[in-house]
Amino acid sequence: MEIDLTGRVVLVTGGTRGLGAGIAETFLRAGAEVHVCARKPVDELPSHGSATAHFAQVDVRESEQVAELISNIRQRSGRLDVLVNNAGGTPVADTASASIRLHRKVVELNLIAPLLLAQHARDALVESGGSIINISSVSGRRPSPGTAAYGAAKAGLDNLTGTLAQELAPDVRVNGVVVGLVRSEDQADHYGDTDLSSIVPMGRLAEPSDVGNASLFLASPLASYVTGSTITVDGGGERTAYLNAIRS
Repeated sequence: MEIDLTGRVVLVTGGTRGLGAGIAETFLRAGAEVHVCARKPVDELPSHGSATAHFAQVDVRESEQVAELISNIRQRSGRLDVLVNNAGGTPVADTASASIRLHRKVVELNLIAPLLLAQHARDALVESGGSIINISSVSGRRPSPGTAAYGAAKAGLDNLTGTLAQELAPDVRVNGVVVGLVRSEDQADHYGDTDLSSIVPMGRLAEPSDVGNASLFLASPLASYVTGSTITVDGGGERTAYLNAIRS
């Protein structure tokens, strides 16, 4: 079944590369008008056919910049139907030696920024009967060595999803996508050339479009009674460690 979001306006934060670009392209294929933002300028924007995403240079951790972003989208497009809080990530750093400044920035990006965006986008989404989709991670559901602040922030984001769903209902739906290993630039930065497909039951890493399709469903009329929920897109998880120990 093809989902048609023609006439809908979508904002994907961090939507210029990797997972975010894949999500943006999925919404473009569905006919939506897509806006993306990132902290730094980019040479290439997500596109599909003749449609290209609109770009704004924004630090989503800064409340004033977020307010201006939402205002500009409403002025340009007349509405906002879907907010995809995708911007996030973290460098790998030992918890004991990483600076508190690093931990603070990671939490601000992965937890505080989605909250700011939800606050500033609320009125527009109430008007359109729209939805928020928070892109979370399996790191928020299991230990996250080397990325402690990131895992904790994503656990907080999962809680925020449920809380906002209740606070904003019935006007705005709020859901999450919990993401496992994804084939992207970020995955390569963390794991290099290591082939991780063998630890995923489905036998491959997710493509950005897999996460995009889950997000598209949550944003569509097919999910009109779905709020406060999360879809896990991880190919069945990571193979259970004790099985490897037994087989070895």
